[in-house]
Amino acid sequence: VQLQASGGGLAQAGDSLRLSCVVSGGTFSRYVMGWFRQAPGKEREFVTTIAWSGGNTFYVDSVKGRFTISRDDAKNTVYLQMNNLKPEDTAVYYCAAAVGIRAGAFSRTSRGYEYWGQGTLVTVSS
Repeated sequence: VQLQASGGGLAQAGDSLRLSCVVSGGTFSRYVMGWFRQAPGKEREFVTTIAWSGGNTFYVDSVKGRFTISRDDAKNTVYLQMNNLKPEDTAVYYCAAAVGIRAGAFSRTSRGYEYWGQGTLVTVSS
């Protein structure tokens, strides 16, 4: 299973960006997908996750109302729409896939994910 994230870049505060993560191999429609981020000098943190079957989602408080995770099972792709970006959103964003989780459930911890993408850098200036 391979994950390829893209869509990062330089943005100004208040701008929007959309990250994409294409998954190859395995059965994407049965994967729980998540986005994590790691800011300079900080540990990797959970951002959001989406279950398979039903599309249940969960967000860290700091991005609620600004970020939206979605998935397109026909394209084996998960998206992260980021609106009203803030300088504190600056980080390398990683997509991740988890297998073996029951329908409708998800994971908020990095150890719950078996497969990881390479990361895409998002830089937000004030």
